[in-house]
Amino acid sequence: MFITVFGQKGGVAKTCTSVHLAAIWAQQHKKVALIDADRNRSATAYGARELLPYPVIPIEAAAKAARGADIVVTDGQASSNEEELKNLVEGSDIIILPTTPQSRSLELTVEMSKLLNNYRIPYAALLVKVDSRKKSSAQSAIEILEGFDIHVLNSQIPLLSAFESAETEGVTVDHSVDNRGRAHSRRMMGWFAYDKACVEIEELYQAYQEKTLLQLQSVGISHPWRTEPLNLKVGVWLIRNWLFSSYRSSFSVKGISF
Repeated sequence: MFITVFGQKGGVAKTCTSVHLAAIWAQQHKKVALIDADRNRSATAYGARELLPYPVIPIEAAAKAARGADIVVTDGQASSNEEELKNLVEGSDIIILPTTPQSRSLELTVEMSKLLNNYRIPYAALLVKVDSRKKSSAQSAIEILEGFDIHVLNSQIPLLSAFESAETEGVTVDHSVDNRGRAHSRRMMGWFAYDKACVEIEELYQAYQEKTLLQLQSVGISHPWRTEPLNLKVGVWLIRNWLFSSYRSSFSVKGISF
């Protein structure tokens, strides 16, 4: 499963989301690789202490790392550039859009959704930095996004200082400690919220795979991904994402999720 986490601006917990989604699946004993496709190399900086339970790989070295992975999470570029967007989207099974309840973040997510509608790849918004004291703001955000036919995951990532501490320490939020060296009391709230998001993402992926299979069977094609060797899947993904972007249209297989 290839997942790309997108954001059009900083401050929407894009890298935090990438790191924690990958960590949840790694804890489930799945082989996970986190690919850093952001020019700022935020995920690489996060994992610099090598305390995360999976490798953080720059996009240039993604082929070998992704070849043996069950799940590849890509921390995408914080950009609305359509060319960059297309390269990453066409190599993904699912797109996740971290979104805060603030109006500007909602506007950018709506703009991004309009671009993503040009592709046959499922995507969903994930509300992040949700203040428990302002639940009405989160509900309003959901209503706005759904009003634009954007699927919103039920999981909401809470606003916690534990996330900031975790990033500083290079660990996931469940290992976050305060400035006195004590475990953050609310750290597990953040962890379980991402755990719930992972379940929803897997369900979305499965539903899309089943829908795609039915569409292919209707035209006489059965289980295309079962006949593709894994290294070919990775090769197609890497080609779409980096090496041969100028020839990307030649490798695009519409309606088939690798």
